[in-house]
Amino acid sequence: MAIDISRTRQILDRVDEITVSLSDPSVASDMKEYMRLNKELADLTPKAEKIRLYNDAVRRMEEALEISENESDPEMKELAAAEYEEAKSEIEALEDEIKIILAPRDIRDERSVIMEIRAGAGGEEAALFAATLVKMYTGYAAIRGFSVRTVDENKTELGGYKEIVMEVEGYGAYSRLKFESGVHRVQRVPVTESGGRIHTSTCTVAVLPEADASDVVINPNDLKIDRYRASGAGGQHINKTDSAIRITHLPTGLVVQCQDERSQIKNKDKAMAVLQSRLWEMARQKDKDAIDSDRRSQVGTGDRSERIRTYNYHQGRVTDHRIGLTLYKLESILGGELDEIIDALTIAAATDGLKNDNTESDD
Repeated sequence: MAIDISRTRQILDRVDEITVSLSDPSVASDMKEYMRLNKELADLTPKAEKIRLYNDAVRRMEEALEISENESDPEMKELAAAEYEEAKSEIEALEDEIKIILAPRDIRDERSVIMEIRAGAGGEEAALFAATLVKMYTGYAAIRGFSVRTVDENKTELGGYKEIVMEVEGYGAYSRLKFESGVHRVQRVPVTESGGRIHTSTCTVAVLPEADASDVVINPNDLKIDRYRASGAGGQHINKTDSAIRITHLPTGLVVQCQDERSQIKNKDKAMAVLQSRLWEMARQKDKDAIDSDRRSQVGTGDRSERIRTYNYHQGRVTDHRIGLTLYKLESILGGELDEIIDALTIAAATDGLKNDNTESDD
């Protein structure tokens, strides 16, 4: 995809417009507008800096090419050729970043997210893989400066998760994590396997942009709220009070619960946040059939043959099947270094190249 120069110019012009507006006394006296413009400027400034670097490299490459074609002095032609190659390398390095900058933005991109990770095919090994994914996303959140809070979890005796719901909070969390929705497949020798055989297991991941009260209005009369005593795997960490909360949205049948906090009020707030996000996502669909279809396309059934990404321990590789990207960096990726994959997915989406084909054959 060629760089859309008109779009880069729009961004640079908008930065100039905001800078002028912020110096206007009438804008400075309107705190709400002043804060809004500051937020927009903070978002656009790093993009503008990359665009200026790109434009400067293009200018230097064009000047070097002109000198190389018109200069008769061999030494000057050699210097121009070196400058041309250097500028060309800078352009190539910056192109992917510019494509990400120019990618159409989802209005929800700046939101925090609710992540739901559930063990699929593979029994206890799938639950242990879910715990591996939790560590991966927690590591990525730390790298990006996001915070992670557990909303609800169902642990197994070996420390895996049958399911876990987490809030990943931070500006732009949805823009970075939205492509993680789908079936994740692991190929490894389980700790429970004595014969050394490689097993295939799966987990499903769903990523929902976090909603707030202004996005969806919930009638209190539509809610059934149950309070119960929280418990951990094997009877550990059992609360002495009925602080856990389960909320049922009667019109849709949606059920959410939270037992992470000792405070009943905090658990209720977290459960309501998850409910609002789920209802907001549902509100974007035309009907229940569309919702079911959308969710199946997002997380599939959890069957081993469906996946968006494979983590192969024996070969030390991670393959994202939607874009055919394979990286032999399993350990670092599971440690949270996901940006290379996420950037590639973002670029693919920007160039209409991202497809979620869950039916392709195994590698």
